[in-house]
Amino acid sequence: MIDKTKVFVHESVVIDYPTQIGQGSKVWHFSHIMRDVKIGLSCTIGQGCFIASKCVLGNNVKVQNNVSIYEGVICEDDVFLGPSMVFTNVVNPRAHIVRKDQYKKTIVRKGATVGANATIVCGIEIGSHSFVGAGSVVTKDIKPYELVYGNPARHKGWVSKSGHRLSLSKSGDEANCPESGELYRLTLKGVIIV
Repeated sequence: MIDKTKVFVHESVVIDYPTQIGQGSKVWHFSHIMRDVKIGLSCTIGQGCFIASKCVLGNNVKVQNNVSIYEGVICEDDVFLGPSMVFTNVVNPRAHIVRKDQYKKTIVRKGATVGANATIVCGIEIGSHSFVGAGSVVTKDIKPYELVYGNPARHKGWVSKSGHRLSLSKSGDEANCPESGELYRLTLKGVIIV
């Protein structure tokens, strides 16, 4: 069971036990958390969310209203999932064929943001501190600090840890984040903090 003196769970929430919800986390109205889910410390699960069995959310993950997280998804610490975004877990679903043994793993790395109404096709990795624009359909891996958007989502630039767009266009370019002042450099492998 969950110690409700250490977490907030609205009375309308359905939780299938066993599951873990870390201290300081909040789960809001009409959400459903299935069994064997692991939710870290200080997470927020918005209204009308669904989290399927065996999903893992790290610490300080923010899940906005009406998000569906299906089996096979792992979100590391400090991930932001925008309103009504959705994950998939089967590449070629059919109503008349059961493919529960074919769920693909999807990993959202530390500090990444997925915008409102985005769809994440299963079996990919979203890099740390990357940014997926609202309404995007992500069909392939995203590099750390990469900015993508569109349908399908395509590379549109680079962002800082604070989420600001960086003016980097060719290998060797450097730019400072206007909020943190951190210096970023574009290399052949992607963006690094100098």
